[in-house]
Amino acid sequence: MTDFDLAEVNAALTKATPQARVLWALEHLPAVHVVSSSFGVQAAVMLHLMTQARPKIPVVLIDTGYLFPETYQFIETLSARLSLNLQIARSDISPAWQEVKYGQLWRQGAEGIRTYNRMNKVEPMERMLNDLGARTWFSGVRRAQAESRQGRQIIEAQGARMRVHPLVDWTNRDIHAYLKANDLPYHPLWEEGYVSVGDTHTTRPLEDGMREEETRFGGLLRECGLHPSPSAPSP
Repeated sequence: MTDFDLAEVNAALTKATPQARVLWALEHLPAVHVVSSSFGVQAAVMLHLMTQARPKIPVVLIDTGYLFPETYQFIETLSARLSLNLQIARSDISPAWQEVKYGQLWRQGAEGIRTYNRMNKVEPMERMLNDLGARTWFSGVRRAQAESRQGRQIIEAQGARMRVHPLVDWTNRDIHAYLKANDLPYHPLWEEGYVSVGDTHTTRPLEDGMREEETRFGGLLRECGLHPSPSAPSP
């Protein structure tokens, strides 16, 4: 899929800025290029970074139907400000129908949450990527977000696609500095103690003694399946 050594490229890009990493990936990795966003707490950084380099890059959002009202507001705000080419992925089964058929999966332990995530996030994302013909997928994954992301690299091969994480080694301090320098907003729920924002039923604000990853999925899981390790099969 590539005519370069990933380890060598990652070593070289470690010294580069996120902007330079994005430009390298856009030039050297196969099209179609897309970026995903959950429109979470710090989403404005990645969206600004990508649209500065490629203004009309498809921005894939997964709408589970259970996002916070503030998230939908944030989507509207950033879409207008950055002129986003928004592509919305959804499950084939509506939230109401899912609850009738399967119950509230997020209340059914870790396995129920995995099933919910597969139906509402992983499968819709894969369909959208296929529909767009995406071969290179950019995302804002960072090592500082969770222990499960400590091994992430700037560029990874995942199945038939390449994955690019331009911000992988950035800290929360780096994120804050970028937001401030570019006059970009945090998600509205940041002010209420949320450090990670997903669905209403599986997201809670950070409390004393908690790790960031414990604010999602009741602490049972950290990953929803969209960002498997490089050695895992493509969803």
